[in-house]
Amino acid sequence: EMLPRVVPFVLLLTGVMVALYGGFATPSETAGLGAVLALVLIAVVYKVWRPRDVAPILGATLKESTMLMFIIGMSLLYSYVMSYLHISQGAAEWIVALELSKWMLLATVIVLVMGLGFFLPPVSIILMTAPIILPPLRAAGFDLIWFGVLMTIVMEMGLIHPPVGLNLFVIKNIAPDIPLKEVIWGVIPFVLLMFFAIFLLCLVPGISTWFPNMIMGVGR
Repeated sequence: EMLPRVVPFVLLLTGVMVALYGGFATPSETAGLGAVLALVLIAVVYKVWRPRDVAPILGATLKESTMLMFIIGMSLLYSYVMSYLHISQGAAEWIVALELSKWMLLATVIVLVMGLGFFLPPVSIILMTAPIILPPLRAAGFDLIWFGVLMTIVMEMGLIHPPVGLNLFVIKNIAPDIPLKEVIWGVIPFVLLMFFAIFLLCLVPGISTWFPNMIMGVGR
């Protein structure tokens, strides 16, 4: 009984993934494509196509999009202030000046990036810290592609890490009926999985590039 209800979502996900990983669309274009496919599915499968039926959906989408844009806009303003005051860059420069051992340097960078991830979007973190932290990491012998994968996981973990992860408040605004305490408890398993992924990447660095290399035929 559940299978027919799941099939439309599988088709939507498949269409989006094929467009993205097949190189037919950029990530931003894929988001638009996903919205168009969703509208087609609700019109064909659920027979929701009359303006009076679609209007509440568009209204809810506009409300949530406005809220998300406001949160992202404020975080970008916050990142501008931090950059203007040289706070993030100063912290990164201080870490480099400590002249730590290889793994202590990496651990300190991870803590810094995770802390910045509480308040800032990933793009801002990369722009403010990458020019400072990448040269010493390269000199310490770390593969920068591997570190890019690691840094992505750490930044995303910062966005959902209790108690002040930015996306916790995004989720709370999307679902205001759910208590914030329940939202926090709900993300803890994902935070633990990300911690495990970071540990695994440090233990076996090759897994971060093995699958892309296999797909692209590198080393054959």
